[in-house]
Amino acid sequence: MTVVSPEFAEELKEYGDDTALQCFNCGTCVAICPLVDDSFPRRLIRYVQIGARERILASGRDLWKCLHCGLCSRTCPRQADPGEIILGLKRYVLAAWREE
Repeated sequence: MTVVSPEFAEELKEYGDDTALQCFNCGTCVAICPLVDDSFPRRLIRYVQIGARERILASGRDLWKCLHCGLCSRTCPRQADPGEIILGLKRYVLAAWREE
């Protein structure tokens, strides 16, 4: 069972992310992403929005698939900056792994 934590998006600001809540999951980032792998990065942004920490940590290795090419950020109609969200999630996951 996944525990939902609505304040999680706010906590991620410490790691550089502050735009995840602007995303309305339109899928533009998925359409342009060269990875086209399991709805990346849309799926991870949704996990941030609902506060699914466990799912983010379980998908932690997937974050390093991101090439940080910027295509998703340039095409986002809401300026949610998916590339920076992924970068913030990388920082978050690294910090969590260090604590283990």
